[in-house]
Amino acid sequence: MDLTLFPLFLATCAVPAAAGVLFKPGDWYRDLDKPAWTPPNRLFPLIWAVLYTLMSLAAARVAIYPDNDLALGLWSLQITINTLWSAVFFGLHRMLGGVVVIALLWVAVLATTVAFWAHDILAAVMMVPYLAWGTFALALNVSVWLRNRDRDSATS
Repeated sequence: MDLTLFPLFLATCAVPAAAGVLFKPGDWYRDLDKPAWTPPNRLFPLIWAVLYTLMSLAAARVAIYPDNDLALGLWSLQITINTLWSAVFFGLHRMLGGVVVIALLWVAVLATTVAFWAHDILAAVMMVPYLAWGTFALALNVSVWLRNRDRDSATS
């Protein structure tokens, strides 16, 4: 692994992290009907700090291998999709749109994980917590949308 690449990938993760800061949950989210298994808001920054660190380490590991274009292209795609979710869900209050974005994100993270596996098994393993979190987040997003369809800006 080239440790000079890790800060570059981590800095890229600052973009979706900034979107999370710009588009905060706020009163709208607080007032939604959410399932009992919704994590407390204070856990989200901690979870994302760990996930951004792991996905950046994984990308830095894969970056040293030849023919890594597809793997790093998929990493770039997933981080781009990741950036959209906060704006769609918290910014626009489009819960169904959030479901679509996070479903696309899940597919992109899965594809990235598989592509990383072809180069570096440890890098792929580092992506598994992100894939697990994405699975949980997708289920949570779907549940919140189903419970609050009448409050989705796309349908009101």
